[in-house]
Amino acid sequence: MVDILLATIVAAAAGFAIAFTGGIIASKNSRKLAREEANSVVDLAKREAEIVAKEERAKLQLELEQKKSEMESEAKRMEVEIDVKLKEFKSHEESLAALDHELQLRKQSVEEELEEVKASKENLLELTKNSRRTMANLASMDVEEIKKELRDQVALECDDELKRMKKDMLERSESQVQREAQKTMLTAMQRIASKPNSEVTASVVQLPNDDMKGRIIGRDGRNIKCFETATGTTLLIDETPQMVLISSFDPVRREVAKVALENLVQDGRIHPATIEEFVHEARNDVDTIVSNAGEAAVSQLKISRLHPDIVPILGKLKFRAAYSQNVLEHSVEVAYLCSLIASELGLDPNIAKRAGLLHDIGKAIDAEYEGSHATIGADFVKSKGEDDVVVNAVAAHHNEVPAASLYAGVVILGDTISAVRPGARAESMSAYIDRLKSLENLALEFDGVKTAYAIQAGREVRVVLDPKVMSDQKAQDLSRQLRQKVEDELQYPSSIKITVIREQRFVETAK
Repeated sequence: MVDILLATIVAAAAGFAIAFTGGIIASKNSRKLAREEANSVVDLAKREAEIVAKEERAKLQLELEQKKSEMESEAKRMEVEIDVKLKEFKSHEESLAALDHELQLRKQSVEEELEEVKASKENLLELTKNSRRTMANLASMDVEEIKKELRDQVALECDDELKRMKKDMLERSESQVQREAQKTMLTAMQRIASKPNSEVTASVVQLPNDDMKGRIIGRDGRNIKCFETATGTTLLIDETPQMVLISSFDPVRREVAKVALENLVQDGRIHPATIEEFVHEARNDVDTIVSNAGEAAVSQLKISRLHPDIVPILGKLKFRAAYSQNVLEHSVEVAYLCSLIASELGLDPNIAKRAGLLHDIGKAIDAEYEGSHATIGADFVKSKGEDDVVVNAVAAHHNEVPAASLYAGVVILGDTISAVRPGARAESMSAYIDRLKSLENLALEFDGVKTAYAIQAGREVRVVLDPKVMSDQKAQDLSRQLRQKVEDELQYPSSIKITVIREQRFVETAK
C-alpha cells in the first residue's frame, strides 16, 4: 500500500515536473512569439512612422517652396514698386530741373526786359533833349526849312525801314522758293531710277593669236591701208598681246571698224576685196543699230510726230559718251525727268519730254553746222519743223541763249539732275582741282575777305571776312554779290552753297 502510495506520489511529482517543465517551455515559446510579434509591430510602426515622416517632410517642403515663391513674388513686386517710385522721383527731379531752367530763363528775360526798359528810358531822355534842341532850332527857322528838315528825317527813317523790309522779304522769298524747288526735284527724282553709267564705247578688238596681227597688216601694209581707207579710222598695232586698238574721232566710224574687223578676224580671209565687203556690211549693220536705237528711244518715251531724219541722229548718240555717261541713255533720262518736273509745275509733260530728248542731239550732227552742240541741235530740230518752245529749250540748256519759256528751265534742271547724280559721270582730278581753285579765287577777289575754302567737293564755299572791315549788312550784301558772280562766271553742275562768316574772337591766356 505504501509502495503504491509512493509510486503514486512519485508519478504525481514526475507529472508535475513534466507539466512544470512543459509550462516553462510553453512560456518561453509564448514569450518568444510575443517578442517576435512585438518586433514585427515595432517594425511596422517604424515603417509607418517613416512613411508619415516622409509625407510630412514632403508637405513641409511644398509649403517651404510655396512660401519661397510667395516671398520671391513679393520681392519682385516690391522691386517693381521701387523702380516705379525711382522713376517717379527721377521724373519729379527732371520736372524740378525743367522748372528751375524755366525760372532761370524767365529771370534772364526779366533782366533783359529791365535792360530794355532802362535803355528805352535813356532813349526817351535823349529824345526829350533832342526835342528841346529841335524846338529851339525850329524857333529860329522858317517854314520851308522846317519842311525840308522833316522830309529828310522821314526819308532817313523810311530808308532804314525799307532796308529791313527788303531783307525780310528776300529771306522769306528765297527760303520759300528753295523749299518748293527741293520738293519738286525730290518728287521727280523719287519717281525715276537709273543705273550708273560706267560703260564707254569699246575701241579694242581682241585677237585669237598674235599671228593675226601680221595678216591684218598684210604684205607691204596693203591690208591695213585698205582697212583704214575704207573705215576712216586708224589701226594701232603694237606689242600688246592679242589686241588691236582702233582710233577715230567719230564713234560711229569706230564702231563700224570694230564690227568689220571682228567679222574679218572670225572669217579669216583678210585681203582688200574682203575688207571692203565686210566694211560695207558692217556699215549697214551699224546703220541698222543706230536706227533701231533711235526708234527704241522714241518708242520708250511714246513721242509722236517726230521727223524721220531726227531718229537716226538720235541713234548715233548711242555711240557717244560724255564723262563716261552714254549720251543716248542720258537724253532718255533727261526726257523722263523733264516730263515729271513739268507735271509737278503744271506744264505740258509731252513738250518737256520732247525737249529733254532732243537737248543733246547736236553732239551727233556732222560738221555742216557750226557752233556749240546746243545751238547746232537747235538749228537742226528747227529745220525739221520742231516747235519754237522746243527749239529754245534745246538752245538754252547751257545758258548760251536766254530762256524764252519755263520749258527751257525744266530742261536745264533735268540735264543737271541726270549729270550730277551719283555714278553718272567721271571727272578728271585736274579738272576737279581747277574747279575748286576757281571757286576759291573768285571769293578772294572781294575786299574784306580774309580767306575762302571750297568744301563738300565744290558744292559749298565758306568765306571768312575781316570783322573790322565788314559789317553784318555788308556781309549779307557780299554773299548775294558772290552768288551772282559764281552764276555768271563759273560752269558747274547742280548748285553751290555760299556761306559768309563774320566773327570776332577774343583770346586771353591765364598764367
